[in-house]
Amino acid sequence: MFKNNSFIKRFTDMMSEGFIFIDTTGKIQIYNNKAKEIFGINDHEGIDHRTGTIQKGDIVIIGDNCLGKDDGNLTPKALKQLGIHDHHIEIGDAIAAVGVIDIPDVEPMYRYSKSGALVLEKRFLENDINVVIDTIKKTIKIEVNHQEFLLSYNNAIGHMVVLDGETREVKFYQTKGYTARGEGIQDLLSGKHYRAKGKYADIFDVIGKNIFEIHSHSATIEEFYEVAQGKDLSYKEKFTEINGRSTICTLEPINHKSKRVGAVLKVEDISEIKKVIRERDEALFHLERIEERLKEREDISILFPEVIGEGEEISHVRHLAYKASRSNSTVLILGESGTGKSMLAKGIHHASKYRDKPFIYVNSSSIPENLLESELFGYEGGAFTGARREGKIGMFEMADGGTIFLDEIGELSISLQAKLLQVLQSKSFYRVGGNKRISVDVRIIAATNKNLEEEMVKGSFREDLYYRINVFPIWIPPLRNRKQDIYSLVENILPKICSRIGCHQKHMSGESIQKLLDYSWPGNIRELENILERAVNLTETNTILSKHLVLGTIKQHQVDRDTDIKSLKEIIWEAEKKGIEEALKLSNGNKNTAMEALGIGKTSFYEKLKKYSIN
Repeated sequence: MFKNNSFIKRFTDMMSEGFIFIDTTGKIQIYNNKAKEIFGINDHEGIDHRTGTIQKGDIVIIGDNCLGKDDGNLTPKALKQLGIHDHHIEIGDAIAAVGVIDIPDVEPMYRYSKSGALVLEKRFLENDINVVIDTIKKTIKIEVNHQEFLLSYNNAIGHMVVLDGETREVKFYQTKGYTARGEGIQDLLSGKHYRAKGKYADIFDVIGKNIFEIHSHSATIEEFYEVAQGKDLSYKEKFTEINGRSTICTLEPINHKSKRVGAVLKVEDISEIKKVIRERDEALFHLERIEERLKEREDISILFPEVIGEGEEISHVRHLAYKASRSNSTVLILGESGTGKSMLAKGIHHASKYRDKPFIYVNSSSIPENLLESELFGYEGGAFTGARREGKIGMFEMADGGTIFLDEIGELSISLQAKLLQVLQSKSFYRVGGNKRISVDVRIIAATNKNLEEEMVKGSFREDLYYRINVFPIWIPPLRNRKQDIYSLVENILPKICSRIGCHQKHMSGESIQKLLDYSWPGNIRELENILERAVNLTETNTILSKHLVLGTIKQHQVDRDTDIKSLKEIIWEAEKKGIEEALKLSNGNKNTAMEALGIGKTSFYEKLKKYSIN
């Protein structure tokens, strides 16, 4: 159909989305590498095994979180081949089982559940078997003699490992893409051949195959086929599920000289993202034509001039920031300290429709916990000792119509997390001491340098709040992972430093640039700015040499801090002094308010002011 198939293949393989083209008969003409990656067609990692079938006497281990779904339509009846004759097992149940094919004398071992979560850990025919269905991590793990086979899932999946009945070696295991390869559990238990893996794997060429040989008869694939045949239908960015993978799809008919010649399906995989967050479907995976993308790049360079660098990582950050500015979804900015999370949040606000409205910055880690609630939500007059008679509006009210930026959100206490969740759900709240519900129209941007998923496991961050704020995540990579941007950053930062200090413009020598490139940058861009400012002050000429760059101060400070151990008394004094100073600052110097917030008596409070020389 195409005059230059090799050129078309090279072009489509460069695309970041899966790209599939079928002709009017449903035969696949183009199936790019990204589509193969999404549906697991190129997945040959793990141990090697040859092609074959399941035979009598083979040991079969199964982990299935929803019987009958995304497992080849496995039925309770089919489990009888493993010796499982349990009429209580129904379609939709989760099951973990191990048994021998068609050998009734060997008693199978199994567990099933209506809820989904299961663990089966047994010694079976001299093999250590461990099956774990984890509904939190959305994974199914089958471990055989300490060899692990792990599959993640979105809604449902059927996982299976088969041991040879004679050698007891692994002869088959499920991997991502088993649906495309026609290797569902039911299929293989029915005698269908499975494909080889690793060094024995042949090239799985889908070109020329019917689309229904590779993809199950889902609604999207049915529509794809119908459009190729002539149906008048197209759509962009539709959330759908193909082969058990959550995807965003764009479907377009292809005509040549007013005649239908096929259809194109563009696919982005979002199976790792929580389906319940519908807003992300609109914001993260917006597919655009080439002309629109060119226009978008121009807009991005104009709207985000402060995001410096041309590397792939930071370009992706700019792209996501632009998408976020077009949306009103909650944004979560992730990254280490010093990567520029606050700067990016301001950039998103100023590029958005809220640009003429307030941008309120809240550093959750710098405000004492007992003051933070009233700072965020305000308080009514007389709500507590030292409160203003007329009350005070909080930062959410200040941000009404605009954006509130919650920096270091991982530092919030569990009780404040619960109240914040309520605000996110209803866009309303009560002031401290108040009984009137206050509604606000505010866009929320949050940021943290913590791993919130780890914090959830520890119990210090609410899972429901995580999924509420993680609608549109943007991860800013550390500087050490994008060193190719250092030259651009220096060109941007150095003139500003010189202007601020009031000296002649200076430039870097080649050797000094190389020294920056060789450094590991634990403090990221903030550290780069400090090092450059120090170098500008040290050099007396217009050229900054490598000897003017003082690197490694953060790391050295850490070493010094680790080796210079302070007494517990010193640590307590420092913390106490800092807490009193912050309380006075946040209460605008009102000692009564600070006293009340800190929960200490008047005599004790004034003694500490004198002790720490606090004005």
